[in-house]
Amino acid sequence: TQSTWGSIFCSVFAMSARQKANIRLPPEVNRIIYVRNLPYQITAEELYDIFGKYGAIRQIRRGTTNDTRGTAYVVYEDIYDAKNAVDHLSGFNVAGRYLIVLYYQQQKMQKKVDAKKKKEDLEKMKEKFGMDGESKTD
Repeated sequence: TQSTWGSIFCSVFAMSARQKANIRLPPEVNRIIYVRNLPYQITAEELYDIFGKYGAIRQIRRGTTNDTRGTAYVVYEDIYDAKNAVDHLSGFNVAGRYLIVLYYQQQKMQKKVDAKKKKEDLEKMKEKFGMDGESKTD
Protein backbone atom coordinates (compact mmCIF):
# COMPACT_ATOMS: atom_id res chain seq x y z
CA THR A 1 0.00 0.00 0.00
CA GLN A 2 2.86 2.40 0.62
CA SER A 3 3.99 2.16 -3.00
CA THR A 4 0.38 2.74 -4.11
CA TRP A 5 0.19 5.95 -2.07
CA GLY A 6 3.57 6.99 -3.39
CA SER A 7 2.49 6.49 -6.99
CA ILE A 8 -0.78 8.38 -6.36
CA PHE A 9 1.14 11.26 -4.82
CA CYS A 10 3.60 11.31 -7.74
CA SER A 11 0.72 11.23 -10.24
CA VAL A 12 -1.07 14.12 -8.53
CA PHE A 13 2.16 16.10 -8.26
CA ALA A 14 3.03 15.48 -11.91
CA MET A 15 -0.51 16.40 -12.96
CA SER A 16 -0.39 19.72 -11.11
CA ALA A 17 3.03 20.48 -12.60
CA ARG A 18 1.67 19.71 -16.08
CA GLN A 19 -1.37 21.90 -15.45
CA LYS A 20 0.89 24.77 -14.41
CA ALA A 21 3.00 24.26 -17.53
CA ASN A 22 -0.11 24.47 -19.73
CA ILE A 23 -1.31 27.77 -18.25
CA ARG A 24 -0.20 30.82 -20.25
CA LEU A 25 0.37 33.74 -17.95
CA PRO A 26 -0.03 37.35 -19.06
CA PRO A 27 3.29 39.04 -19.90
CA GLU A 28 3.21 41.37 -16.86
CA VAL A 29 3.15 38.45 -14.40
CA ASN A 30 6.47 37.87 -12.63
CA ARG A 31 7.84 36.71 -9.28
CA ILE A 32 8.18 40.24 -7.87
CA ILE A 33 5.13 42.08 -6.61
CA TYR A 34 4.88 45.70 -5.51
CA VAL A 35 2.62 46.47 -2.55
CA ARG A 36 1.28 49.94 -1.73
CA ASN A 37 -0.92 51.38 1.01
CA LEU A 38 0.62 49.29 3.80
CA PRO A 39 0.24 50.55 7.36
CA TYR A 40 3.45 52.37 8.31
CA GLN A 41 3.84 50.35 11.51
CA ILE A 42 3.59 46.89 9.84
CA THR A 43 6.45 44.57 10.78
CA ALA A 44 8.45 42.22 8.57
CA GLU A 45 6.95 39.26 10.45
CA GLU A 46 3.43 40.46 9.69
CA LEU A 47 4.33 40.83 6.01
CA TYR A 48 5.71 37.28 5.95
CA ASP A 49 2.52 36.03 7.65
CA ILE A 50 0.26 37.74 5.09
CA PHE A 51 2.22 37.00 1.92
CA GLY A 52 3.71 33.66 3.00
CA LYS A 53 0.28 32.02 2.84
CA TYR A 54 0.55 32.06 -0.95
CA GLY A 55 3.95 30.40 -1.34
CA ALA A 56 7.64 30.42 -0.51
CA ILE A 57 9.07 33.92 -0.27
CA ARG A 58 12.63 34.67 -1.28
CA GLN A 59 12.72 38.27 0.01
CA ILE A 60 10.60 41.15 1.29
CA ARG A 61 11.88 44.74 1.10
CA ARG A 62 9.93 47.42 2.99
CA GLY A 63 10.14 51.10 2.14
CA THR A 64 11.92 53.07 4.85
CA THR A 65 12.26 56.61 3.51
CA ASN A 66 9.49 59.22 3.56
CA ASP A 67 8.90 58.62 -0.16
CA THR A 68 8.66 54.83 0.16
CA ARG A 69 6.96 54.28 3.54
CA GLY A 70 3.87 52.11 3.22
CA THR A 71 5.30 50.17 0.28
CA ALA A 72 7.10 46.86 -0.10
CA TYR A 73 8.48 44.50 -2.71
CA VAL A 74 7.75 40.81 -2.21
CA VAL A 75 9.81 38.31 -4.20
CA TYR A 76 8.37 34.80 -4.47
CA GLU A 77 10.28 31.65 -5.37
CA ASP A 78 7.59 30.68 -7.90
CA ILE A 79 5.77 32.86 -10.43
CA TYR A 80 2.47 31.04 -9.82
CA ASP A 81 2.66 31.85 -6.10
CA ALA A 82 3.15 35.53 -6.95
CA LYS A 83 0.12 35.40 -9.27
CA ASN A 84 -1.95 33.75 -6.55
CA ALA A 85 -0.92 36.44 -4.03
CA VAL A 86 -1.81 39.29 -6.42
CA ASP A 87 -5.16 37.67 -7.22
CA HIS A 88 -6.08 37.20 -3.55
CA LEU A 89 -4.47 40.16 -1.75
CA SER A 90 -5.45 43.09 -3.99
CA GLY A 91 -7.94 45.00 -1.88
CA PHE A 92 -7.14 42.97 1.26
CA ASN A 93 -7.78 45.03 4.42
CA VAL A 94 -4.81 45.35 6.79
CA ALA A 95 -5.31 47.56 9.86
CA GLY A 96 -8.03 49.57 8.10
CA ARG A 97 -6.05 50.04 4.88
CA TYR A 98 -6.83 48.32 1.60
CA LEU A 99 -3.71 46.91 -0.04
CA ILE A 100 -2.80 47.71 -3.62
CA VAL A 101 -0.90 44.69 -4.93
CA LEU A 102 0.66 44.91 -8.40
CA TYR A 103 3.26 43.07 -10.44
CA TYR A 104 6.61 44.86 -10.44
CA GLN A 105 7.20 46.42 -13.85
CA GLN A 106 10.75 47.63 -14.26
CA GLN A 107 9.95 49.88 -17.25
CA LYS A 108 7.42 51.91 -15.22
CA MET A 109 9.73 52.18 -12.22
CA GLN A 110 12.62 53.27 -14.47
CA LYS A 111 10.46 56.03 -16.00
CA LYS A 112 9.73 57.38 -12.49
CA VAL A 113 13.44 57.37 -11.63
CA ASP A 114 14.32 59.07 -14.94
CA ALA A 115 11.67 61.77 -14.42
CA LYS A 116 12.93 62.46 -10.90
CA LYS A 117 16.53 62.68 -12.14
CA LYS A 118 15.53 65.09 -14.94
CA LYS A 119 13.75 67.30 -12.43
CA GLU A 120 16.80 67.32 -10.14
CA ASP A 121 19.08 68.14 -13.11
CA LEU A 122 16.79 71.00 -14.13
CA GLU A 123 16.85 72.42 -10.61
CA LYS A 124 20.67 72.25 -10.58
CA MET A 125 20.83 74.06 -13.93
CA LYS A 126 18.45 76.78 -12.70
CA GLU A 127 20.57 77.22 -9.59
CA LYS A 128 23.82 77.26 -11.58
CA PHE A 129 22.61 79.97 -13.94
CA GLY A 130 20.71 81.96 -11.33
CA MET A 131 17.27 81.23 -12.73
CA ASP A 132 14.53 80.96 -10.14
CA GLY A 133 11.61 80.67 -12.54
CA GLU A 134 10.34 84.22 -11.94
CA SER A 135 10.27 86.57 -14.88
CA LYS A 136 11.72 90.03 -14.37
CA THR A 137 10.15 93.05 -16.06
CA ASP A 138 11.95 96.36 -16.50
